[in-house]
Amino acid sequence: MSFSNVNYLSILVAAVAAWIFGGIYYSTLSRQWVAAQGKTAENCKVEMAGKSAPAKVAPFIVVFVSEFIIAWMLYGILFHLNMYTLRGGVITALFCWFGFVLTTIATNNAFQSRRVSLTVLDGIAWLGAFVIMGAIVGWWGH
Repeated sequence: MSFSNVNYLSILVAAVAAWIFGGIYYSTLSRQWVAAQGKTAENCKVEMAGKSAPAKVAPFIVVFVSEFIIAWMLYGILFHLNMYTLRGGVITALFCWFGFVLTTIATNNAFQSRRVSLTVLDGIAWLGAFVIMGAIVGWWGH
């Protein structure tokens, strides 16, 4: 894959769409997500009050950069499979999510004695992000 032939616009749009999805998803399920971490809204407010402005913004930047890299890797996989279609993008994203993301989240949460509900909530969030990114780069990528 030549880096000069990459459709970076499709990758950027995919990352932005996944990032927006995550914001909506976690805003909608914020109470359940906080509870799944074993915290209360008050705990979170105290934690946030002790952070600097850059520390508050950093996770959102990390998520966006991560989603950009994920979209780029999905693009690369589709390139090597020669499957630039909506269907190909979604199927590839589902396989990657199930094989790499869900298993990693479940493993990490199990060793950290996290609640299963946190694995479910975060797993669904990443499932949505992967499907969105796979669909966009699959449909529009080449």
